[in-house]
Amino acid sequence: MVKGQDLAVSLEEFGLSKYEAQAYVALITKGTISAGELAYYSNLPRTKVYPTLLKLEKKKIAMLSKSKPIMCTAIAPEDAFDEIIEEQINKVNAMNSLITKLKQLSEDSKKARGSEEQRYFHLAANYVFKQLQTMVEGSKTSVHVVIDSWGLNLLSQCKEALLHAMRKNIDIKMVIPPNLVGSETFRELPAGIKIKTSDIAQNIFIFDDSEILMINSNNGKGAIFHSNDVLGTNQVKSFDQIWKNSIKISNLSDMTKSEAQETLKAVQIITQNGLGYVLNSIINSKSKAVDIVNFLNKSGIDVESKTLDEIISLVNSTLDITCSGHLRYDSNANHFVIESKLNSGHSIPWALVLEGYLNKKGIKTKMIYNDHVHTGERIHIKVDSKISMPT
Repeated sequence: MVKGQDLAVSLEEFGLSKYEAQAYVALITKGTISAGELAYYSNLPRTKVYPTLLKLEKKKIAMLSKSKPIMCTAIAPEDAFDEIIEEQINKVNAMNSLITKLKQLSEDSKKARGSEEQRYFHLAANYVFKQLQTMVEGSKTSVHVVIDSWGLNLLSQCKEALLHAMRKNIDIKMVIPPNLVGSETFRELPAGIKIKTSDIAQNIFIFDDSEILMINSNNGKGAIFHSNDVLGTNQVKSFDQIWKNSIKISNLSDMTKSEAQETLKAVQIITQNGLGYVLNSIINSKSKAVDIVNFLNKSGIDVESKTLDEIISLVNSTLDITCSGHLRYDSNANHFVIESKLNSGHSIPWALVLEGYLNKKGIKTKMIYNDHVHTGERIHIKVDSKISMPT
């Protein structure tokens, strides 16, 4: 109990009131509980429970059910406070960057003029590809890259070297811009490479966390340096952060470019605005209905014109990308099942997309939501008539 109280006091530093902090700690401890149970476990006055829950919901750190009695669930801590933590990390990174620059300035002032130039090996544009190929072939543990269209074109020409590296179980990770996903060059890469997408576009190739090749896409020239340099150390750390924050796209490799681009667009729309739209609709709508299909239509994705097969493919792909989930149809029970390894509502918007599509096609549905802190989410969408599944 003392530990919970200490945590509640610490949460007040994140901007939560005393009641909000007590309620959140109780929800994290007890899982999904009723508002009445929350009053008991959190020691909140009963008159303060519902207003406190609404504030937690508005701050996107708790969810309320539409049923009565009202059930409440805490958003996972890593999601609830991610933005606040990210802000603090950025501040620390900025401070570290400043110290690094000051340290480099101090070291440079102690060295003879020109000594810095000896730490880098510059490459003319016509030698860059051969050097890249040699470094891929010579890699021993890992090849990590962040590339734009220029870098992707070069790397796609190293297919044999990449295949050789993969046979040696070398860890190959690649981050590319969203507009290259599904492109012809993208399809030329060997299957099995770990690929994610991010809006960050550079041409940085890191080999075994020790050697780094940077390429200027404006003129094709390159430079090689070691990771024990200040710049090299920062690039290795930077890749780890970029990889962590990028979107996985392994399930888009068999799609056409237009299909892959539409899937990524749907992920972006729902990730940035979808969950907030769902919660606002539930809170503000008298009917409590959520027309997320109309929301996507207005955002440029025509859901209603798609076939059931296309909708299933879209929902299944987006579930895999956003919450390691999947969609299946149980013909015996005559319902769709969505399962996600993450909880706290990550799969709800995609379930609403499928349900909204079915409703607009005249098929009545009933959604049942289950959430477990250890096993993740499971959503059943029961339909009133047999679904003719595509073969």
